[in-house]
Amino acid sequence: MSTEKLLCILMLLRRIKKRQKQRHRRRNVRPLNISRHYDGEYSSLVLPTRQMDVEKHHEYFRISAIKFDYLLQRIKPYIKHRCMHIDPVGPAVWLAVTLRYLATGISLRALAASYKLGTSTVCNIVAEVCQAIWAVLKDEFVAFPDTEQWKNIKQDFWSLWHFPNCLGAKDGKHVRVCAPCHTGSAFFNYKGYFTFILMVVCDARYRFTVVDIGAYGRDSDAGVFVRSQFGSQLIQGNLSLLPPSTLPSSEVLSPHVYVIIIVFHILFTGTNLTPEQRIYNYRHSRARRDVENAFGILAARWRIFGKDMECSVDRAQDITKACICLHNYLCAGDSMEPDGARYVSRHLVDEGDIPGEWRCTVDGDSNLTSPGRLTGSRATRTGTLVCDCLKEYFQTVAGKVTFQDAVLHRGTVN
Repeated sequence: MSTEKLLCILMLLRRIKKRQKQRHRRRNVRPLNISRHYDGEYSSLVLPTRQMDVEKHHEYFRISAIKFDYLLQRIKPYIKHRCMHIDPVGPAVWLAVTLRYLATGISLRALAASYKLGTSTVCNIVAEVCQAIWAVLKDEFVAFPDTEQWKNIKQDFWSLWHFPNCLGAKDGKHVRVCAPCHTGSAFFNYKGYFTFILMVVCDARYRFTVVDIGAYGRDSDAGVFVRSQFGSQLIQGNLSLLPPSTLPSSEVLSPHVYVIIIVFHILFTGTNLTPEQRIYNYRHSRARRDVENAFGILAARWRIFGKDMECSVDRAQDITKACICLHNYLCAGDSMEPDGARYVSRHLVDEGDIPGEWRCTVDGDSNLTSPGRLTGSRATRTGTLVCDCLKEYFQTVAGKVTFQDAVLHRGTVN
């Protein structure tokens, strides 16, 4: 017998032996899950709710039926597979399972039991759908703004938040995860738990325009910003931003700014501040409440951020990306929705000095924590000059708002 024939026989015997060792599937579908087409949560609750109760559908998924269908059509090519199973799960169920998981933060085992699916099936569904959502929505709803969009953002910040020449509000949060394997202390932050950093820039309507996801939790917020693609290009002046322009209804020329000056200690500090300095601090902090509310909406609507994510870091980052895309997607046509089905309802966000409902919803959450003190760096000379320019502008007729003087009387009897 030749050597080639002997090798072929040995390989054949090895393949037969390997197949014999493989675990044979005991059943195609668990007996308890066979009836999912009749009494599973999708058939017994989701479909009837979709037809009879618009508000309940939005409460269940955080999304209207129309937007659900549009999103389903967009992601279907990314989640469609060959039918290799005797009872395949449809793409509508895939999306429903994922949105329910993101909206509630429910455990995968409990979600699988309610939809009468296998736990591993639900786990794979969530992973694939989150990646598909990011793939189909990021270029449309999380794209870097162009010149016309910068102008709209600038106008919105002045009309809604009364801060001139502003192109966005920046902030960062720690996203908590379970201790990742074989990562040492890379994700272990100074507060004593494992996180990665979510860094965003927000426009005046609570939409995220720039997103940086995945930096090590041990890194400082300012360090992450400087090393990010957006931050490094901004500092080097390589971004195509708007050129300096005059402040509204004045002839004072000022560069365009992001409300991130607090990172570099531009806010006036001390106990003996002048009225002008206190008013500037108020106007600056009021503008930064925009991004604070954006994070609040994100955490209140997608309760997956209410606790530590019990998955790998890569999967947690995919979940975060999907939630960012869904947030911007739902903010985009929110004004056209009925009152009971709006993603950003009127009482959800802060109105003046009245706290929004999101603060009660996220009270006690352990995720999306603040990075605390960001840096010990002092302000640059250019930053200080811009700050002084805005401080003086807020005292003029063109830059003053009627309610700003109230900050001077806080904590006093009269």
